[in-house]
Amino acid sequence: MTSDENIELLRKMKEEASQGGGPDRIAKQRAKGKKTARERVVELLDPGTFVEMDMFVTHLCTDFGMEKKKVMGDGVVTGYGKVDGRDVYIFSQDFTVFGGSLGEMFAQKITKIMDLAMKNGKPVIGLNDSGGARIQEGVVSLGGYAEIFFRNVMASGVIPQISAIMGPCAGGAVYSPAMTDFIIMVKETSHMFITGPEVIKTVTNEEVTFEELGGAMTHNTRSGVAHLAAEDEDDCLEMIRRMLSFMPSNNLEEPPLAECTDPVDRMDEELNSILPNDPNKPYDMREVVTHVVDDGDFFEIMPLWGRNLIIGFARLGGRPVGVVGQQPAVLAGTLDIDATIKGGRFVRFCDAFNIPLITFVDVPGFLPGTDQEYGGIIRNGSKLLYAYCEATVPKLTVITRKAYGGAYDVMCSKHIRADFNFAWPTAEIAVMGSDGAVNIIFRKEIESAEDKEAKREELVSDYRKKFASPYIAAQRGYIDDVIEPKETRPRLINALEACAHKREGRPPKKHGNIPL
Repeated sequence: MTSDENIELLRKMKEEASQGGGPDRIAKQRAKGKKTARERVVELLDPGTFVEMDMFVTHLCTDFGMEKKKVMGDGVVTGYGKVDGRDVYIFSQDFTVFGGSLGEMFAQKITKIMDLAMKNGKPVIGLNDSGGARIQEGVVSLGGYAEIFFRNVMASGVIPQISAIMGPCAGGAVYSPAMTDFIIMVKETSHMFITGPEVIKTVTNEEVTFEELGGAMTHNTRSGVAHLAAEDEDDCLEMIRRMLSFMPSNNLEEPPLAECTDPVDRMDEELNSILPNDPNKPYDMREVVTHVVDDGDFFEIMPLWGRNLIIGFARLGGRPVGVVGQQPAVLAGTLDIDATIKGGRFVRFCDAFNIPLITFVDVPGFLPGTDQEYGGIIRNGSKLLYAYCEATVPKLTVITRKAYGGAYDVMCSKHIRADFNFAWPTAEIAVMGSDGAVNIIFRKEIESAEDKEAKREELVSDYRKKFASPYIAAQRGYIDDVIEPKETRPRLINALEACAHKREGRPPKKHGNIPL
C-alpha cells in the first residue's frame, strides 16, 4: 500500500470507530433523549481539547459467536482533555455497543486512564451508561470490575472522582460510582440498582418500576446514593464543570483561586435582621449563606436528602470553601442519621482536597425517637464528629442561634480544633434549651410556687440571660468573638486568610477506624 492509501485506511478506520454501534443504534439512543458517548465527552470538555485513546481496541472473546461481533473501541470512549483549561481524564460508556456492557478490554481501557490520572494527579470523570457485566465473557468481566474498584479506592482522597449516571447502571457496576466522590444522575433516563425489578419480583414478590427502584429522584430523595439530580444531560455535564471549579486537581494542590468581584469588606445589613424574633421560629440557613459568600453563589450538594443539614461549595474572597450548616426550616435543624452521614462524608472530602470548611450552627440537638436509636444514631452521628476531629484544613464556625448539648460539640466547636469560632449575639450555647433546663433544675421550686407558670417563665428568662447566650462561652475562650451578623463576611474572609497556610499534624497511623 502507498503512503496515501495507508493514511486513507487510517481515516476510514477512525471514522468507523467514531460510529460506535452504528447509525441505527445511535438513532435509538437519541430517541431516548440521550447523547452518544463521544458527544457527551465533547460537550463536557473545552472545545478541541479531547484526545482519544485506544480507539482501535476490540474484545478478545471467541465464545457464543462473539468473534464475529467486534466493534472498534469495544463500548467505551476513553482519553483526556481540559475543563476550564485544567486537565482531566475521562471515560464514557457507549450503550450503542453491546449495551455498554463491560468486558476484559473495556475494563483495561478504563483502568489505563485511571492509572494515568493517578500518575499525573488529575481528576477522573466517569460517564456511565451500561447494561452491566458482559455475560459472554463470564468471570473475566467480573475481574475487570474488580480492577476498577481497586483503583477507585487507591485514587480516593488523591484525585477527585466524579461519576455521572446517564443511563442504566446495574449490578456490580454500581459499586465503582458509589466509591467515587460525587454521583450525578439524570432525571427519567438514568437508573441505579443492585438487582432489577424482575429479580426483586421473583425473590420478594414486590412489584416496582425501574424509576421507583433506582431512578434519579429515588436516589436523590430516599437512599442518598446520588448527590445531584440533573434535568437533562446538558444540565448534568454543566454540573460536572461547575463542581470541578471548586476542586484542586489532586490532594497536593490548593483549590483554584478565582477573581473576587464581591468586596471582601462588604457588610450586609440584612443579616442583622435575618433571624426571627421568636427563637423557635424556622428560617432558611441558605439565605444566611448566600448573604455571606462571594456574589451569593452557593452550589448546594445533596439538596434533597438529609435536608436538615445543608452542604455545598462556595467562595470567600475568591477562595473555594466547603459549607456545612443546619437547616432550621427542616426538623428544626436537628441532627439525625441521614444528616450526619451526609455531613461527615462531605467534611472528609473537603479535608482530603485542602478545601477550608465554614460551618453555620443552629442546632437544638440530635433528633429523638426510637427510629433514630434503633437505626444507630449513636454510631452514625459519630461519623460527623469523627470527620470534623480528623480534618486539618482551616475550620471556621459561626453560631447563629442554638448550639445545644453534644450537637454543639459535634458542629466544629473549638474543642474539636476549629481555628476560629464566632457567635452572633443571638447565639444560645448551653447543655440544653432554657425550658428543659429550668424544668430539671428548678422542678421543686416551680411545683411549690403559687403561680407555677409565672414562676417558670421568670426562671426561664433568668436562665436564658445567664446561660443561654454566647458570653459565658466567650469568657472561657470557646468563642473567639461575638460579632454583629453583618460583619460575618469580612470576619470570615479575614480569618480564612489568617489560617490559609495552616499546618496541623496528626499521630502517625495506617488509618483511623471511622464508625462505619
